[in-house]
Amino acid sequence: MEESKYKLTVVIPCYNEKDSIHTIVNKVLAAPIENKEIIIVDDKSTDGTSEILDREIAPLVSRIIHHEVNRGKGGALRTGFAHATGDVVMIQDADLEYDPNEYPLVVTPVVRGECDVCYGSRFLHQAAKGYKANQLANKGLTAMSNFFTRLHLTDMETCYKCFKREVIQAVDIKENRFGFEPEITAKIARMGARVKEVPISYYPRTNEEGKKIGFKDGLRAIYCIWKYRKG
Repeated sequence: MEESKYKLTVVIPCYNEKDSIHTIVNKVLAAPIENKEIIIVDDKSTDGTSEILDREIAPLVSRIIHHEVNRGKGGALRTGFAHATGDVVMIQDADLEYDPNEYPLVVTPVVRGECDVCYGSRFLHQAAKGYKANQLANKGLTAMSNFFTRLHLTDMETCYKCFKREVIQAVDIKENRFGFEPEITAKIARMGARVKEVPISYYPRTNEEGKKIGFKDGLRAIYCIWKYRKG
């Protein structure tokens, strides 16, 4: 695809982010990629986020989709991917841990045909940030995933994943919560997609500031790594 003419779809899964949704949408709008489609999937928020989206955010973005029941991040992404029309599709969490100014770092390798999928790694060629327990969990899950996928990732759990649209829309996503990360990694590896990693910045929230992957999510991730290793 031509670098100057491609369209980027940014899918933002959103759940109870009333304090950050305005800021992240403004950052995505200001990101240095001109042709952007922004799809927000509100996963049955209960803190007033839904009302803010409809009243204040809707005029600024391409589409807002409301789930009638909470389905989890994987479920929200599945909905967003199905409605994407861009040449490439990028995931953006609704918190402020990742910087949309770095979209070109993750998107450009896909646009240039260097790969079919690009992950923005928080750990590649840089010191890790955040709680040590979370770092160790992420690295452990990534190592387990790599064992089965034969990929050489440093950050399988990263939010910043960019896909050719035809690649992500060809994947039958089953997981509704954070099991999405190992599931999608296993399935793109099995379909033979070319995967690349690039280093990105990371600004972790504390447990008090935002939602974190818990012990049960970690167990589910391990289960998903095993479950999707072959099919």
